[in-house]
Amino acid sequence: MSILQEIHTWSQTLPLWQQDAIARLYANRTLKPSDYDDLYALAKAEAGIPDPEKRMPKVLAAAQVATPPIPTRLVQLLSIKQISNINALAEDGALPIAPLGLTVIYGENGAGKSGYSRVLKRACRARDQSEPILPNARLDPKHTGRASAVFETLIDGQPTDLPWQDGKTAPEPLSEISIFDTHCARAYIDNQGDFAYVPYGLDILAGLVTVCNELKERAAREKSDNTPNGAAYAPLSQMPTEVGQALLDIPRKTKASDIEELSKLTEADLERLDTLNRALAESDPKKKAQYMRQKAIRIDNLIGRIRSALGIVSEYKIHELQTLVNASNAAKQAAEIAAKDFKETPGHLPGTGGEEWKLLFEAARSFSAISHGNNNFPDLPPEALCPLCQNELGHSGVAHLQRFDDFIQQAAEKAARGAREKAASAFLVIKQASLNLGIDESLGQELTEIDEALSRACICLQPSLEKRQQDTLKASAGQIEWNDVEAIPTDPTDDLLKVVHTLNESAKALEESMDEKAKAAMVAEQSELESRRRLREIKPAVLDAISRYELCAKLQKCIDGMATAGISRKSTALSKTMATQELAEVLNVELKKLKVHDLQVSMRPESPGGRTKFKLMLQLPGGGTPSAILSEGEQRAIAIASFLAEVKLSKGQGGVVFDDPVSSLDHRRRWEVAERLANEALQRQVIVLTHDIYFLCIMEQKARDVGAHLIKQYIRRTSAGYGVHSNVLPFDTLTTKDRIGRLRQMLVDVEKSHKSGDEDDHRRLTHGAYRLLRMAWERSIEEVLFNGSIQRFGEGVSTQRLKSVVVEDGDYKKIEGGMTKCSKFEHDPASTIHLPVPDPDELREDIEKLEAWRKEVEKRKNIVAANR
Repeated sequence: MSILQEIHTWSQTLPLWQQDAIARLYANRTLKPSDYDDLYALAKAEAGIPDPEKRMPKVLAAAQVATPPIPTRLVQLLSIKQISNINALAEDGALPIAPLGLTVIYGENGAGKSGYSRVLKRACRARDQSEPILPNARLDPKHTGRASAVFETLIDGQPTDLPWQDGKTAPEPLSEISIFDTHCARAYIDNQGDFAYVPYGLDILAGLVTVCNELKERAAREKSDNTPNGAAYAPLSQMPTEVGQALLDIPRKTKASDIEELSKLTEADLERLDTLNRALAESDPKKKAQYMRQKAIRIDNLIGRIRSALGIVSEYKIHELQTLVNASNAAKQAAEIAAKDFKETPGHLPGTGGEEWKLLFEAARSFSAISHGNNNFPDLPPEALCPLCQNELGHSGVAHLQRFDDFIQQAAEKAARGAREKAASAFLVIKQASLNLGIDESLGQELTEIDEALSRACICLQPSLEKRQQDTLKASAGQIEWNDVEAIPTDPTDDLLKVVHTLNESAKALEESMDEKAKAAMVAEQSELESRRRLREIKPAVLDAISRYELCAKLQKCIDGMATAGISRKSTALSKTMATQELAEVLNVELKKLKVHDLQVSMRPESPGGRTKFKLMLQLPGGGTPSAILSEGEQRAIAIASFLAEVKLSKGQGGVVFDDPVSSLDHRRRWEVAERLANEALQRQVIVLTHDIYFLCIMEQKARDVGAHLIKQYIRRTSAGYGVHSNVLPFDTLTTKDRIGRLRQMLVDVEKSHKSGDEDDHRRLTHGAYRLLRMAWERSIEEVLFNGSIQRFGEGVSTQRLKSVVVEDGDYKKIEGGMTKCSKFEHDPASTIHLPVPDPDELREDIEKLEAWRKEVEKRKNIVAANR
């Protein structure tokens, strides 16, 4: 199992925030400030401190980690094909790869190399997968899908297509392919300034320790900033009360809800506290109690008087009187209508039926009881004398008396009389009622001392009641409208009852205070209520302290969870089993091959803060630190050496992929890296993506020197998209021999244009051919004549190659002649000179002159080398 797999398996026992940290460190060795913010929020959330942004941890998936290679299995890439939705790479494109030896994929910047690189990283489960694979930005998003490709492979010699799709688990056999690029290079260089070598994967544990220490400091600062301050409630906590005990129990037992409950006080509680305070402060409680009870009696009597007065002029009573008066008036009106009809009867004297007449008739009824005692008035015999005129009644007189009596006894009249009597009775009750509340100066002063507003309400009550009484009498007489009657005033008796209750309770408390046992209970009750009152005043400070205690406890939980001892133990254990002396020895060999032999790796494992490492010790007499001495190219070479050492120790047979391995190397390092990769290609499949044409030429030469098979592929941008493969490399990447071959191919087009009679096309193609022929002559001097002993941009002179070099006079003449003729068509001629365009046969002859001379020199070099 690889270090990465060991770490991944072990990480599943860690808190989720640490698993998230490992996933981030896996993708990016150096975390950004925002990463630390996210991880700190996740760590606090696991400790119970809510995250306002509700971030969720993202752990490293098993599918992201490459499986360990199988030593007996050989996986070889043949091509990447059926490309779809990968950056701007041409749809359904393909990139062939040689199964053996060295495949160099050349493309200029912006040709599409990064698209292939990102696919290889995803599919082969490279550690760095931070760069996204995006669909072609020029296409409508509706017409794009997931990035996908098919990897054509040989697995133990058997052709196998391995489909890959972004976002899904990559095919396991592709994990045999190891990827190196500029991002991975950073994973092999310690960023602490000492350039210590950390085995691939263990740097994640080092990074995790750094994260833990940083977050631990952050949590400690936050805990310090939130240290609770109990000064506000310290005195109260010393009281022997329930509140005092609750405050002492902060933060072990007491919660915020307990403080909320204890600080609740009703109005009755506050009144009780006030009563206790006054009772316990009284010097002569017995006398004071008597005084309060007498005052309570006086106020209670006032309540009775107020209630009686309010009852007399209550809404009910006034409404009842209004109803009776209205009924009396209505009955009176009905009686008046009946009397009018009686008065208008023919033969009656004026005034008959009026009040005076009624009095006269009732007087006659009373006199008849005396004068005609044997008969009931008005049923008198005809011969009887009239009680009024004392003449004989006769039959007509008796009829008149009976008719008059019927009028008096009519229902309307009786109803009017009854209604009038009821209304008069209710009216007299209100009229004759005394509304004096008896609030003298002494009682008024007592009320004022108790409650000034209540006193004013009681004193103003009597005039308001009297005004209501007078308005009621006026409304009954029809002098004002009933709606204009003074409104009934507010009843203060409820407030007065509370006063009476308070006075009685105070008196009771005073009486109880005379008993020592009862007094002790009162003192205890007073302390409890007083402590609750004071707690209510300082409640915000207490709740803040509890909140801070809870936060600090959770932060301490965070701090405890950020200890690095377990990480250090795991790092040490992994270093003992996987970072061995064998690794140090192999790394030293690789450093030597890359000419970084001034540095050596001593097997000195250390775990400072969980970072297991092997120091790169500079073997220089004057000493010095690597950070001050190593160039960027040397650092890059160290990274490549580390990568190749670990590939070797993995025991796998899979290929290696280098994406621009010399992007920051100096010229000399290019040659050394090219030689090392060419030698590696003798052991396994090596794939190199580069935009450096000079490095491509060096790779070609080094492959030829060591006998490694090399295939050059060319990718470029076309109308179909980016990354389009071609076997036809740019002319300036070719050897002299290949350039002659390319010129022979161009000759075919020249012949066609000449035969078709297209003079302009013939001139253009011929001029282009001579321009390239001139470049071929120039390259031949470096490559053929001097056998590569001196090369443009080369770091030095290869003196051993001079063994085959002889420069003869004929060489000079042939080169000078070929270059002179080619230059005629390369440079802009004078306007007066019009050079004829050579025909195809002449161009063929000039091309073959170069080829003949090349063969001649090659043959001569072999003879000279043998003789020397």
